[in-house]
Amino acid sequence: MLKFSSPRSAQTLVLILVAIGLVLLALGGYLTPATRLLLIPFVSVQTWVSTRYQAIQDFITTPNDVATLRQRNAELESEVGRLRTQVIALQQQVADNQVLTTLLRFVQDNPENQYVTAAVIGRDPSPFLHYVIINRGSDQGLRRGMPVVTQDGLVGRIAAVDSAAARVQLITDAASSINIRLQKSGAEAMLVGQVAGTVALQMIPQEAKIEVGDVVVTSGLGGDYPPNLLIGQVTGVRKRDYDIFQTASVQPLVDFRQLNIILVITNFQPVDIEALRP
Repeated sequence: MLKFSSPRSAQTLVLILVAIGLVLLALGGYLTPATRLLLIPFVSVQTWVSTRYQAIQDFITTPNDVATLRQRNAELESEVGRLRTQVIALQQQVADNQVLTTLLRFVQDNPENQYVTAAVIGRDPSPFLHYVIINRGSDQGLRRGMPVVTQDGLVGRIAAVDSAAARVQLITDAASSINIRLQKSGAEAMLVGQVAGTVALQMIPQEAKIEVGDVVVTSGLGGDYPPNLLIGQVTGVRKRDYDIFQTASVQPLVDFRQLNIILVITNFQPVDIEALRP
């Protein structure tokens, strides 16, 4: 029979045996229900504590995250604005290059004239006057009366000049009048500007055969413009038996709203024939 030297030794042996028994019961699965009952409260407490801790951490860190996101959003918006500006600038460069290429082709096709290229830098704000300001002047050889054209046709002529800029009177100005010729029939008439910014033909002989679509060019008469500068096409004709002349409306080929780059014909000097009139 075993004998224990002291009560403490006996307690130790009992604890060991209990521990071994618990291990055996656990391995056999007998303690699983009891384990669940004991662990569920601890798991619930741990989950509650973890959730509250995460909420507190989010509350502390969210203002910094929002500030960071706002700063990043502002940076991205600034970058988008910069890129949009670059795209617009590139589109304008492409458009200007296309215009210059077309103007160069026009110059090559009309070698009889000498040209100075100029950019439109201003427009007359008055609804009754039709002028533009260009960035070339007397320093570049420009003189009053020189014709102004684009690759599409006649724009007008130089009305005033200083050293670095000039004012161009458009053919749509109410004070503009140009001697023209109808290309098909050869009939001559006067093209005049209108207050509304349009142009019309006046003083067309009654016997002249004029039709919608007829091409209008300068005649060279009057000494203000060289001949055969393209102006536009007839869009309507008005003929009445009791009138002395016919009249007609004309659509210029130049789009004056999109006028950005022009050519000044510098080797043409207008002739003032007023002193020779009887």
